[in-house]
Amino acid sequence: MSTLLEELPGNWKITTLGAINTRKATTLAPKKFADETFEYYSIPDYQRDQRPSFTTGSQVESSKLLLEPKTILFGKLNPRVEKVWRVAATPEFRQIGSTEWLPVLPSEDIDSDFLYFLEWSDYVMPVAKTLVSGSTPSRQRVDPKSFYQIKVPLPPLPEQKKIAHVLSTVQRAIEAQERIIQTTTELKKTLMHKLFTEGTRGEPQKQTEIGPIPESWEVDRFDAFCILQRGFDITRKQQRPGKIPVVSSGGIASCHNEAKVKGPGVMIGRKGSLGTVHYIPTDYWPHDTTLWVKDFKGHDPRFTSYLLETLDLKRFDTGAANPTLNRNIVHAEKIAFPPEDQQKEIGRTLQSVEDKILIHERQKHSFEDLFRTLLHELMTAEIRVREIEIT
Repeated sequence: MSTLLEELPGNWKITTLGAINTRKATTLAPKKFADETFEYYSIPDYQRDQRPSFTTGSQVESSKLLLEPKTILFGKLNPRVEKVWRVAATPEFRQIGSTEWLPVLPSEDIDSDFLYFLEWSDYVMPVAKTLVSGSTPSRQRVDPKSFYQIKVPLPPLPEQKKIAHVLSTVQRAIEAQERIIQTTTELKKTLMHKLFTEGTRGEPQKQTEIGPIPESWEVDRFDAFCILQRGFDITRKQQRPGKIPVVSSGGIASCHNEAKVKGPGVMIGRKGSLGTVHYIPTDYWPHDTTLWVKDFKGHDPRFTSYLLETLDLKRFDTGAANPTLNRNIVHAEKIAFPPEDQQKEIGRTLQSVEDKILIHERQKHSFEDLFRTLLHELMTAEIRVREIEIT
C-alpha cells in the first residue's frame, strides 16, 4: 500500500481517514424521543437491501450514533463481510445509525461519493480487515483508532468528483442488471406456478387426491415418474483436471476427464445445500453430496428439473443433527405430471426465461469486473479523468 501512495501524482495529497473526518462523536438514546420518527441505518437493513428503515424512538432499545447527511459508514463488525454505506444527503427525519458503524463525515473539500468509493478501495478495505480484535471471526471488530489512522490519497476536488462520477455510472449499470435479474426471477416463479397448476393447453381441471390438475395430467408416486440414486465419491486418482463437471450439492465443484453418467442429467443436493436442483446438459459426475436421476422413465429431463424445484425438497430431510435428503421418502411422494409433449413445452418456456436471467447475470459480472478494475486504476492514478465533463 505504501508503494501505491508513493507513486501518486504530485498534486494528490496523502492524508488519513481521521484527518478527513469532521464528525463530532455524538450518540443519542432514541427512547427519549419515543414519538419521533428516525431514519435508521442498521446492519440488518444494510444486509437486506441497503435501505434505511424509518422507525419511532420507542422501537429502538439502545443508544445509536447521531448521524449527519453525507456521512460514510464503514462496517466495524465482522469486516470480512464488506459493508460501506452512504447516509442520505437530503433527509426528512433525523438520522441515526448502529454503533457497529465507523462513521466518516467529509469536510467541504472532499466529495462524499469519492470517499464512499475510497473506502471500498485497496487503500482501506483490505487494510481495515487486518485491524481487528476478537478471536471469533464473526464477532471480530475493526479497531476504531487504527481505522482512522489508515492513510489514503486525496486528489483535487474536481478530480474526486470525476472519479466518483465514473464509478457511480458503472455502479448504476450493475444495479440495473440486478433489478432485471430480480424481476425476471420473480417472473419465473410466477410462470412456474401457473404452468404446474394450469398446464399449457387451457384444459378443464379435474379433482385428484393432491388437488385440482389439468385433465390430461396424471398423478402417481414419484418413483413411477423417475428414480433417484445417491452420487459417488471421487478418489484422489480420479481428481485430475479435465472437462467433465463434478456436480456437488452446491453446484459444479470441479472438472476431470472421467464421466460417471451420460447427460443430460438432474441432481438434487442430498446434504449441505439440501434440496437444491441442478440441471446438467452434458455428461457429468454426480458427487456423493447429491442424489441424481438414474432413470427418467421416458420423461423429459428439463421438465423433471423444474418439477423437482416445485416440490420443496427440504421437507424430506432425515431430521438428524446433520440432515440429509431421504430419497425413499421422496420416492413415495405423490406428484402430478403432463404428457411428454407438454413436458417439453413447459421445459422450453421456463428455459427461455432462465436464459434471459443468465444473460443479465453475465452482464452484471462484466460490469462488476469493470468496476473493480476502474476502482483500482482511478484510485491509484493509473488512468486519469481530467477530460470528463461533470454537469
